[in-house]
Amino acid sequence: MTTLVNTPLRLLSLLGCWLAVLVSYAQPATTKDLYQKYEYQIPMRDGVKLFTIVYVPRDASATNTYPMVMQRTCYSVAPYGPDAYRPLISPSATMMREKYIVVYQDVRGRWMSEGTWTNMTPNVPDPVAAPASTKRGKAKAKTTSPASLSVDESSDTYDTIEWLLKNVPNNNGRVGMWGISYPGFYTAAALPDAHPALKASSPQAPVSDFFFDDFHHNGAFIQAYLFTFPVFGVQHPAPTTKSWYDDQMIKTGTRDGYQWQLDLGPLKNANRYYKDNFYWQETMAHPNYDAFWQQRSILPHLKGVKHAVMTVGGWFDAEDLYGPLNIYKTLERNNPTMAANTLVMGPFGHGRWSAETGHTLHSNIYFGDSIATFYQRNIEAKFFRAHLKGDGKSDLPEAYLFDTGRKEWKTFDKWPAANAETQTFYLAANGNLTKQGATLAASEFVSDPNKPVPYTEDNTTTASFTPFNYMSEDQRFAGRRPDVLTFQTDVLTEDLTLGGEITAKLNVSTTGTDADWVVKLIDVYPGDEPNHPYMPNKNVILSGYQQMVRSEVMRGRFRNSFSTPEAFKPNEPTNATFRLQDVLHTVKKGHRLMIQVQSTWFPLIDRNPQTFVPNIFLANPADFQKQTHRVYGNSAIEVQVLK
Repeated sequence: MTTLVNTPLRLLSLLGCWLAVLVSYAQPATTKDLYQKYEYQIPMRDGVKLFTIVYVPRDASATNTYPMVMQRTCYSVAPYGPDAYRPLISPSATMMREKYIVVYQDVRGRWMSEGTWTNMTPNVPDPVAAPASTKRGKAKAKTTSPASLSVDESSDTYDTIEWLLKNVPNNNGRVGMWGISYPGFYTAAALPDAHPALKASSPQAPVSDFFFDDFHHNGAFIQAYLFTFPVFGVQHPAPTTKSWYDDQMIKTGTRDGYQWQLDLGPLKNANRYYKDNFYWQETMAHPNYDAFWQQRSILPHLKGVKHAVMTVGGWFDAEDLYGPLNIYKTLERNNPTMAANTLVMGPFGHGRWSAETGHTLHSNIYFGDSIATFYQRNIEAKFFRAHLKGDGKSDLPEAYLFDTGRKEWKTFDKWPAANAETQTFYLAANGNLTKQGATLAASEFVSDPNKPVPYTEDNTTTASFTPFNYMSEDQRFAGRRPDVLTFQTDVLTEDLTLGGEITAKLNVSTTGTDADWVVKLIDVYPGDEPNHPYMPNKNVILSGYQQMVRSEVMRGRFRNSFSTPEAFKPNEPTNATFRLQDVLHTVKKGHRLMIQVQSTWFPLIDRNPQTFVPNIFLANPADFQKQTHRVYGNSAIEVQVLK
């Protein structure tokens, strides 16, 4: 009796053991299974030590060497401690499995590193170098005390690589770098005077110039970033593993960010929160593109680059779209002997190519499945493998770009494409977007900075750190306002592929003395457009959807010079020409192309008083005045089109 009862139990127990064994074999290897973690304080040429974590493959040996891939960040390399492992290291799971020596470093003045923090550390073109063993580029030999040495992000990267090559065994002598957003800037900032062992760099969603990316767009302040200043404007008291700026975070007490920002009033009222925030004070003190901002741009220094670079961005990146496009173009223009210069642009928001979401959406638009995995396996891993483990021949094209209208990858030998043709569309006073001749008849609207046009229908997003969905959001809510001008084509009878640069050439006037000009390029869907199965918002319909494809603002006072602002003369027509960022988007047959023009876009950008004041950050409530703006019919949008 006992035997009969227990036998099935024994069989189940034995089966359970075998299942446990099978499951254990099926589980993917963890970081700790594959890598050994080390922590170092690496000395720079001026004596400052930078905290660095190194993950080394456990099978590394004198006969089994690996290249290094490195990320330098201001956002912490946590977890700290030799026994605390990241669940995923290197740019992707694919590269983690392929095995590299993976390096993470807290940059100068952040987290566990010593030194003083500087936003967008200015490049030092000819720095005083460390001893000859670590001398970089054209740098001079050390002739001064460590305290007076010139350092920048390139020199810190150089000194780090030099130390790693000498102190981390079983490396193959080749180094790669990658980073997204601010870490993308650190990757780009290491390109000038690069260490000779640096063979492959991938700046991804890189910041390049804070007057045109992130904190400003063409000089207009991105007020949606107001909540981020504690992260960037407080010095850490000493190396630490804990956040030191939390007490400066603004607590709004509401989810309605639009109303909170409007109730804040003029920007100078943010001083009640940030009077001790050094970066806020710097931003307020430098409203124009002066030496403070100019020296923080990495673009003028991207010269003499010899190794391979792959710049990556997202077509719907609300934070850093200017950076990747302009870094790629600057490298292409200034460095004819580069090993490779590749541009990759996918259907992503900020950095979203780094993690697979399955169904790839941005806002309400569905682009396909597993697009991030495709990028990681077939583009990113291929780039690093070729230049760090192989012969440097990746067979990647010059430009690997996603057409966000056709929803498919395209490759190009150069960008903008050699066969791109410029087409001009005029903003006719009758609301037509036409290729016909220009006229002087004007469209006009009343702009009230005290009742600004919202940039999104979702008020909760305006209370968060940074915007996201608006880059492809439905624009019907804006086009139905009287202070937004709308121009559209007839229904297209054939596909129109916008591929390349977009330039707004506005001829405008205002009854005031200052104004902002926002231009939005929109794909208007037909009335019979069905919803896709993965709609994130069940209240949205794609029937008649007005998908924003590209948009940009021009602060009118900077229409002739970003360094020297100029007032408008009331009612006098004047030109305001500015570049919208590049695009690859097919407006399909049966759709329409639309342009919207407005002067407020709140709280994405700060409100222009529409009364010229020397510094908008110091404007008073009385300066914000309702004005009438006119857009004349000889205003045009120039777009590059692919046949």
